[in-house]
Amino acid sequence: MAFHRFLSASLVSLCAATGAAVAQDAAPDTILVLDASGSMWGQIDGINKIVIAREVIANVMQDLPPSLELGLMAYGHNRRGDCSDIEMLIAPGPDTRGAIVDAVNAINPRGRTPMSDAVVAAAEAMRHTENEATVILVSDGIETCDADPCAVAASLETAGIGFTAHVIGFDVASEPAARAQMQCLAENTGGVFLTADTAEELAAALTQVAAAAPPPAPANVTVTAVLAPNGAPPVSPLSWTLSSNGVALLGPVAAPGFVVELPAGDYVVDVLRENQGTNHATAFSIRAGETREVVLELPALLTPVTFEARLDTVDGPLIEDPVLWSVGEISDTAGNPFATDLEAGAYSVEAYWTAAEQSQTSQIALLGSDPRTVVLVFETPLPSASLIAPETGVAGDTIEVAWQGPNANGDFIAAGDLGEDTYRTWETTAGGSPALLRLPSQPGMYELRYILADGRDVLARQTITVTPAVATLEAPETAIAGETIGVTWQGPDYAPDYIAVSEPGSTTHVNMTLTRNGSPLDLVMPVDPGQYELRYVMQQDREVIASRRIDVVAVSATLEAPETAIAGDTIPVTWTGPDYANDFISVAEPDDPRGYVNLRYTRDGAELGLVMPTEPGLYEIRYVLSQDRQVIAARMIEVTDVGASLDAPETAISGSTIDVVWSGPDYANDFISVANPDDPRGYVNYRYTRDGTPAAVQMPTDPGMYELRYVLNQDREIIATRRIEVTAVGASLSVPATAPAGSEIEITWTGPDYQNDFISVAEPEDDRGYINYTYTREGAPLMLRLPSTPGTYEVRYVVNQDRSIIASQEITVTPVTASLIVPAEAPAGATIDIEWTGPDYQNDFISVARLDDARGYVNYRYTREGSPAALLMPATPGTYEVRYVINSDRTTIAVGRITVTELPDVQFDAPRVATAGGTITMRHDGPDYGNDFVAFGLMGDDSGYDTYAYTRTGNPLTLRVPDTPGTYELRYYMRQSNQILGRQEITVE
Repeated sequence: MAFHRFLSASLVSLCAATGAAVAQDAAPDTILVLDASGSMWGQIDGINKIVIAREVIANVMQDLPPSLELGLMAYGHNRRGDCSDIEMLIAPGPDTRGAIVDAVNAINPRGRTPMSDAVVAAAEAMRHTENEATVILVSDGIETCDADPCAVAASLETAGIGFTAHVIGFDVASEPAARAQMQCLAENTGGVFLTADTAEELAAALTQVAAAAPPPAPANVTVTAVLAPNGAPPVSPLSWTLSSNGVALLGPVAAPGFVVELPAGDYVVDVLRENQGTNHATAFSIRAGETREVVLELPALLTPVTFEARLDTVDGPLIEDPVLWSVGEISDTAGNPFATDLEAGAYSVEAYWTAAEQSQTSQIALLGSDPRTVVLVFETPLPSASLIAPETGVAGDTIEVAWQGPNANGDFIAAGDLGEDTYRTWETTAGGSPALLRLPSQPGMYELRYILADGRDVLARQTITVTPAVATLEAPETAIAGETIGVTWQGPDYAPDYIAVSEPGSTTHVNMTLTRNGSPLDLVMPVDPGQYELRYVMQQDREVIASRRIDVVAVSATLEAPETAIAGDTIPVTWTGPDYANDFISVAEPDDPRGYVNLRYTRDGAELGLVMPTEPGLYEIRYVLSQDRQVIAARMIEVTDVGASLDAPETAISGSTIDVVWSGPDYANDFISVANPDDPRGYVNYRYTRDGTPAAVQMPTDPGMYELRYVLNQDREIIATRRIEVTAVGASLSVPATAPAGSEIEITWTGPDYQNDFISVAEPEDDRGYINYTYTREGAPLMLRLPSTPGTYEVRYVVNQDRSIIASQEITVTPVTASLIVPAEAPAGATIDIEWTGPDYQNDFISVARLDDARGYVNYRYTREGSPAALLMPATPGTYEVRYVINSDRTTIAVGRITVTELPDVQFDAPRVATAGGTITMRHDGPDYGNDFVAFGLMGDDSGYDTYAYTRTGNPLTLRVPDTPGTYELRYYMRQSNQILGRQEITVE
């Protein structure tokens, strides 16, 4: 297909491009980096992308230039979720074509996409800081391992000598972020970025690559030196050196200047002023095919340079530990930062961080005398950690691992295979030290590790030998199918280990019981006879650590029942069998091996009453094991038809109750119903046949043709019907045209007066609801209370059966008024008189309420008690409302404001000392409201009181003293809210 040809041509072109980017004759080493992450199982034109890649790479190997030394690296092909899954499969070499094809064909994608780290790994493998190197990356998705491809590319380009990364975006049309990453990776290293998306684009790209221009012609460069600032020629002999990325390309050449042809790139030219012993350099870039003159102005001054070693970024903190510097011929100079004056030229600078045992290098070119700051960036070293744990442990056991480490969020202790980056068990450090770590389920040598939260950096390691976990099993050599046997076991009893019975060779189990249930334990045998295996299974990894064979023999049962039965009848069934838990006797259709119509559990006894199906025909009575629904005994039975009859009037009035004479089997919950003829399963009303014959059946409220039915409760089978016509029922109402809101009016009515029929008043648009109602059983006429809100309403005769309205009449409810005479203020807790006028309907009341409580109240008095109403004021001061409220719907029809004022503190005239258990006589100036009282209470404890006396007993009053000496208070309580209005300290001796 077009895509195969495009990718093949692209690889050839990219490989060829690596040879044209350097000045040497030999092509640089090249590594093909292949994305083998899980997404490579995606498809293009119905073919997996990894399959396409295998075919393309096999074809391209035949077309590569013989001088190209090629290697293969892949990522994401070994482990899921592991960002370190990067592997050099074939090292670069001249005869690697066949090995690369074989390695690619063996790759099976499964992991993540560490695209950036893979490019770095390839560059380091080719020693890119010392040699020219090229990477060809084929990837189908975005970086998924938290690296920045742009930053990585820039770093490689800066540090490398002719390092180039060419990138092919494989099926990334719908991933703009992935395309941006790949393009940045290519462009920041001087490479080519190509995409392969649709067939049309691939064909166009193939044409473009096939017609690519030959390698660019070298540029013609003339290099001369002059003296600054007047441009005069130097008087001393000069010796030249031309270099690219620190590698000398030409020199030393003794001449006032020179002419050379160079490929496009970045260069540094260095001139030695021999009679002065000074070097001067300049850097320049050239494009392919151009003619360039480079003039080197020899500066008169040295360049002041400051060298800094920092952490993580160029703006990061300075390293405070000792740093040793080496710059050109200046070496082992300590300090950070380090400053020196240098002549113009190209230098290699190295900083060695002593404490971290790390070094960083960089190439610099100095021109003129402008100060320079050169920053070398070091990565923050990993923190330290340590582990202390046993040298051996039993498989699956939990051990203590003492640890020291950073304990960052997500750090964990793990047990993994030696030499592998993956791990089998783990526990976070968040629980503290020691960590309780479960060992792997399989014996062998393992490694305990302290791992940072990123999952890649291991801070500490310790080996441990995991010994086998031992278990034993004791059980009978044979058992009956479905039987529960006792199994005696010994073993580690880890949570949740279990004892299982399984088929030999199977990794699953038939039945199991957890070992936490003790030894011996009960285990249910399979229902199919045969050879099985009892196993001790560690829940971790389902590891089997003990097993033994057991023979399961067949189980039998017998059934005795009549050969025929009437549909729906209950017949006796006598059985023998194992009677395992939830075994049952069923009746079923012969061709339904797993189902049943009816059943009875064997636990109900050896002789059962089994209900027959309602449909006549041949059926099967079965003994069924609950486990796996295994049928171990069966016999046939013929079910014959059952009859019934109905006798009733041919017509009835809607809603009336008629007598239906019936005959039939009268099985449990059979019923006589009235239903719509076209509704085969439903009904309008019904009566159970157990209520006897005749059955009193209530007719529907809607006139029409209906059907009386005898219905078997089982399956709702209809075994007898007859038609009945339901005729309309009428009603009439005599209602006043108007009446006051909330009043009771007299309603004269005629109608069927069925049970719970009622006369209601409702809003006209509310077809199903009502505001007030009275049952018709109250007689005619009857009294109906109207709504409290004025407006137009509807009085209705409602048949209770389905709330059908069979008569209605409109009524206008007129407003009703009330008035209140309310004082401007009153003391808290006082009882005041409220004069009122109003309708005085049943249970109307005068209330005092908070302003923000539209429906509630604090205190109230019924209007039936007359005017004025003696109304108790709230105990809490503030502004309140006095209201006239119609009780029927809590409508307020009159309001007055009142301010409740605060009471002054109550003062006492009482002794300061009293004798325990005696009495005192005291006076007070309290309000003496109903049930107010004076009490003894412990000083500082307002939660209760000791002895008390009501103020209604007089003033002065006599109060008994508590029996226990101590410091008390005399308190005046307003009973309405138990609010304390006054206090006086008193000592009880």
